[in-house]
Amino acid sequence: MQTPLRNGPPSPEEFQRQLSDFMRQHFPSGQVKVFTRPDDDHGQHDEPAGEHKEDGFHFDYKPRDVKAYLDRFVIKQDEAKKVLSVALCDHYHHVRMAAEGREQPNYAKQNLILLGPTGVGKTYLIRSMADLIGVPFVKADATKFSETGYVGGDVEDLVRDLVRRANGDIEKAQYGIIYIDEIDKIAAAQTSHGRDVSGRGVQTNLLKLMEETDVPARAPNDIAGQIQAMMDISQRGKKQAAVINTKHILFVVSGAFGGLEKIVRKRVREAMIGFSAPSQQELAEDRLFDQVQTRDFIEFGFEPEFIGRLPVRVVCQHLTVDDLFQILKSSEGSIIRQYEQTFAAYGIEVLFREDGLRRIAEKAVEEKTGARGLMTVCEGVFRELKFELPSTPVKRFVVTRELVDEPVAELGKLLAEHEKEERAVMAQLAHEFAQRFQETHGVVIKFTEAAADRLVSEALEQSKPVRDLCAEKFKDFQFGLKLISQNTGQLEFTLDVDGVEAPDKVLSEWVIASYKK
Repeated sequence: MQTPLRNGPPSPEEFQRQLSDFMRQHFPSGQVKVFTRPDDDHGQHDEPAGEHKEDGFHFDYKPRDVKAYLDRFVIKQDEAKKVLSVALCDHYHHVRMAAEGREQPNYAKQNLILLGPTGVGKTYLIRSMADLIGVPFVKADATKFSETGYVGGDVEDLVRDLVRRANGDIEKAQYGIIYIDEIDKIAAAQTSHGRDVSGRGVQTNLLKLMEETDVPARAPNDIAGQIQAMMDISQRGKKQAAVINTKHILFVVSGAFGGLEKIVRKRVREAMIGFSAPSQQELAEDRLFDQVQTRDFIEFGFEPEFIGRLPVRVVCQHLTVDDLFQILKSSEGSIIRQYEQTFAAYGIEVLFREDGLRRIAEKAVEEKTGARGLMTVCEGVFRELKFELPSTPVKRFVVTRELVDEPVAELGKLLAEHEKEERAVMAQLAHEFAQRFQETHGVVIKFTEAAADRLVSEALEQSKPVRDLCAEKFKDFQFGLKLISQNTGQLEFTLDVDGVEAPDKVLSEWVIASYKK
């Protein structure tokens, strides 16, 4: 049976339904929102992007606060973290004052440029800063942009991405951070035909954004945006298109800048002619970027106006074996936490010994990709273990130097000796729990060998990981032991078998006794 034809245009309700069906069929969920009519049956309608605003902008951090936060996630790079912390606070205190109506009229925005080899934490630093202050963060590679936007991406899309990250809140997006990696790839290289026009054009377009400009919230060649604009007009009447102002957006660019060190070295050596020869330290390969000047960037291929809009220069240094070892051991974002969780999904506990971590760091340095090399090495080391162990009775193992060097051979030994070593590994896990407790809460707890053995027995009886058992048994100890410390000054506590079998009773007795001293 055919649907009877109707004369004339569809009613507004039918048009709304047809358009909704079209959007659902042709656009992924969440990309485009079709606004309902103000007088529809629901009695409410969605607000256009940017109409909902939070109560002002709040920022009260000091540079030391920012650096202390970055120290939790990024190892080394102390000088870079200091420079970043100061620049971030300068920028966002100005933003806060502007939001309060006290804007500094002569303030020059402190956009940043990061220099350093791959894998030293450049992206991690900026992402961590954005997380700390709670502003939207967008990252992109400069290589995807073109001057026109028809090939590759349009630089203005970065600003629109901030709005998406801010859930449509245009005001919040105007305080965001845009991070562009591989900026050295758009340097306008000198050729026999003149400068690379494409790279120069991208620089010019980025320059407009970094200064101050208004970016339409909808891209002119975005079909979804055009349809949404038509819906707005049909339902609410013609209204001024939303724009995002880039005045308070912080721009950060970074790159490895291969070849820039040659330009710096040449200039430094020429400057020293006629004077005493520079020391080896002054010309050390990993410290050349410390002496970079604007003229070096211009010779590298950047427009003077572009590099002039990036006044804050941050240099990240190469990572040594010790640095990578500390990343594995101390960073809150250490990759070993990921592997602990991966094996835990199969009910397997893994203990990383220091000699194993150091060997991973040594092999990662050979990859010459900074901290990214840690993932490469770990994937090679744990590939066979992740494949084999979930199907075996083995529930615990230790990562040693030998396992990192010969994972397949050590896997064979592990399968043959797992029963004998199981209890020893579990006891080490109990002592490791005590060590992490001390690092987290500043109070020392120690298990006697008998207490550790009792924890192992209980974990085996209950088929429960040692870490989980300890967390469950001693969940209240951080509060009780800190109370005792305040009363008596005692900072070290030893747990025997009684403390394992009846931890709450022992802790209660200790607390009561502390008030009698």
